[in-house]
Amino acid sequence: MNLRSATPADADLVAKLGRDSFIAAFGHLYSATDLAGFLDASHTPAIVAAQLADPAMRCRIAEDAGAPLGFCKLMLRPVWPEHGAARFAVELKQLYCAAGTTGRGTGAALMDWALAEARGAGADAVRLSVWSENSGAQKFYARYGFTHLADIDFWVGSQRDDEYLYELRLN
Repeated sequence: MNLRSATPADADLVAKLGRDSFIAAFGHLYSATDLAGFLDASHTPAIVAAQLADPAMRCRIAEDAGAPLGFCKLMLRPVWPEHGAARFAVELKQLYCAAGTTGRGTGAALMDWALAEARGAGADAVRLSVWSENSGAQKFYARYGFTHLADIDFWVGSQRDDEYLYELRLN
């Protein structure tokens, strides 16, 4: 497995992997209209290109023999300031692995990168949101020391999902 920094030239790849991963994991939960609207607002090449051009955004792609396995976005800008007491909490925005690749160490490699990147930027906490019924992801985050900080809403079109805000305090 190889990890590399994403560049604006990777916008199509990251958008497609994000879209495909979201559909594989959660697509069955939403109406076709809500799902399409959400994907068009969050996982298009234009949106990803703008994110990758943002100096506060870091994105790492995991590949094996040139095939994408996953990616992780880290926003180095304070998030959810109304929750917790962190001075500079950054957001692990997305950690997505391609369908069928879980258990291969991709998520762990991307998480290790994200935490090192956050520490290097001077963050004292990393926050992320996770669907309340995604117990596999919750267990993964707990292994790193993330804890439940708050209940928040996550909207996919007109559907509101119960989401958990998790936080890891960094030393």
